[in-house]
Amino acid sequence: MANPLDTDAGSELFGSYEAEFKLVQADLTQKLDQIPELNGEPRKAAISAAERALEEADELLGQMRLEKQNIPSSSRPKVNQRFRNFETDVDGYKRKLRNLADDRAALFGPRYTDDPASSSNPSDLQLEQRQQLLSGTDRLDRSTRRLRSSQALANETEAIGASTLADLHQQRERIAHTGQVLYESEGYVDRSVKTLRGMARRMATNRVITVAIITVLVILIIAVIYSKFR
Repeated sequence: MANPLDTDAGSELFGSYEAEFKLVQADLTQKLDQIPELNGEPRKAAISAAERALEEADELLGQMRLEKQNIPSSSRPKVNQRFRNFETDVDGYKRKLRNLADDRAALFGPRYTDDPASSSNPSDLQLEQRQQLLSGTDRLDRSTRRLRSSQALANETEAIGASTLADLHQQRERIAHTGQVLYESEGYVDRSVKTLRGMARRMATNRVITVAIITVLVILIIAVIYSKFR
């Protein structure tokens, strides 16, 4: 009977992280494509959103880096190749986002100046603080969802393990019962062999007795006949 634990939990969890990464990757690509068309506050908001998506992609890469160690060696080369491609994609996104963020004229719009004092606009500071707070909240929510997913998978694996242990216990009981039946059958066979041997000995004895009786009768007949013709 196939063991349910043959289904590797690491492969399943890696696959879920990979699927989530592809969704984040598509969203990040869309955000990066939109940034060059924006200026000022919309551009800063779009860059912040892209940074959050990039952080999420980095987190997913970290999770995949851990989980790919649990994948069977036969499947690991293909997984490693896909993982390296993901890392290359993320590095490209980082460079592109860095270049977009360095375009300060487009980022700050016509208000941009080289004078540091002009960048102390309270509204900009409040907007940045709100964006940082939202970014932290989003990261916390994503981490919570991943933890719940990992916990659900761990619970499922634990249930499979408990079911497998129960099946193994039942099989052990059946094997023990079969062994007892075989032991009893062996005793029956031994007794049957002894009985057959006893019957064979009795048959041999009866044959000897029969031959002896016939021999005696033949001798008596010969003696009678001889006495008559004497």
